[in-house]
Amino acid sequence: MSAVKELQRIQQSNQSLICLGLDLDQRKVPGEFATTLKGMFEFVRRIIDATQDQVCAYKPNMAFYESLGADGFSLLKLIRDRIPSHIPVILDGKRNDIGNTAAQYAHALYDRFGADWITANPYMGYDSLRPFLERKEKGVFVLCLTSNPGARDFQMLRIDGRPLYAHVAEKVAYWNKDGNCGLVVGATHSDQLKEIRALAGEMPLLIPGVGAQGGSLEDAIVDGTDNFRKPAVINVSRSVLYASEGPDFAQRARQELLRLNSIVARLRQGERTQEKPAQEPEAASPPETPAGPTPPGEQPPTGGPENQPPPQG
Repeated sequence: MSAVKELQRIQQSNQSLICLGLDLDQRKVPGEFATTLKGMFEFVRRIIDATQDQVCAYKPNMAFYESLGADGFSLLKLIRDRIPSHIPVILDGKRNDIGNTAAQYAHALYDRFGADWITANPYMGYDSLRPFLERKEKGVFVLCLTSNPGARDFQMLRIDGRPLYAHVAEKVAYWNKDGNCGLVVGATHSDQLKEIRALAGEMPLLIPGVGAQGGSLEDAIVDGTDNFRKPAVINVSRSVLYASEGPDFAQRARQELLRLNSIVARLRQGERTQEKPAQEPEAASPPETPAGPTPPGEQPPTGGPENQPPPQG
């Protein structure tokens, strides 16, 4: 089954469009779990066990594990193995490089860490994404318009009278020969989200930016799915993962997901509300690198031939 079909299947069975980001920040993990690899795994294990019927995917952000060194990679592998096999895993590393290096990224993320989807940066063009796109049974969410303020530096620049993000959306749609592409579009760009949804066709959108970054959950759901006619995944992280600092953290995470899913259900019935998602705590500055844990035992391209995908066999 294709990556998109798998995603749609779990969204239907769990009645959820919500992806839970597993951004494991030692400063936010309850104290007794934060100091060892075993403790951090136990924290995430309880979260997964309490929420696996309320999500459509889990999304570990690679940075939170890479910053822990070798222990972090071990932890990520343990967490991946704990996630039920029927729930898609999106490894969020925004990878991209020249072809032979990108092939190693693809091998690491898909084969070593068992990703079903990855996130990738389109800046270097088709050949740098080809090793990911060639994995027909796997998925690639390509950055299109991100939720951070710096998105305006490049992504909104106008080229031939249109913003760069529109060109990206059309290119990725053209490359989507095997139906395994998606686009990352921040919830903080409501007007542009509608535009990109139209350009994306049947590709799924991965929509971060709900919560601390100011995106509206309701707008992300309605606009990102074209009123439930197209596929989308709404990512939430801190507001669920760290819903409680006490021993009830797993139960509180589940309760928050139940609340979010109830909003989705009401919207599906055509009922708009004034309710907004719980605000995630805003970081005043970029997070510091956490200390390591105690070691355990398209539109057809207009450029040259380098922009063309290979002939279809």
